[in-house]
Amino acid sequence: MALLQITDDSFKKEVEESAIPVMVDFWAQWCGPCRQIAPFVEELARDYEGKVKIVKIDIDENPKTPTQYRVMSIPTLVFFKNGKIIDQIVGALSKAELKRKIEEHI
Repeated sequence: MALLQITDDSFKKEVEESAIPVMVDFWAQWCGPCRQIAPFVEELARDYEGKVKIVKIDIDENPKTPTQYRVMSIPTLVFFKNGKIIDQIVGALSKAELKRKIEEHI
C-alpha cells in the first residue's frame, strides 16, 4: 500500500518523524479538485514508494492538523523533510506538475 491515509493521531509518526521526504495531501470528500487530483496522487505514491512517502489526511475527520499547519483551502499539498515544511502547493495541478514538484524534493 503506497498511499497512506493518516489521522491527527498518526501525523507525527508518519510525517514529522519520517526518514524520507513526505507529501501530505490535505483533502475532503466534498472537494471537487481534491477528487480530480486523487488518481494521480495515488499513481505517484506507487511510483515513488520508498523515495517519498505520500499521505492523505481528511480535513473534516481530522481538523487538528490542518489548523496547526494553517491549511485554509484544499487541496493543499505540503512537502516535509526532516519534520519541517519545505514546500506547499494550494489548488489542483496536473500530474506532470506534481511529478516535477516531487522530483524537486527527492
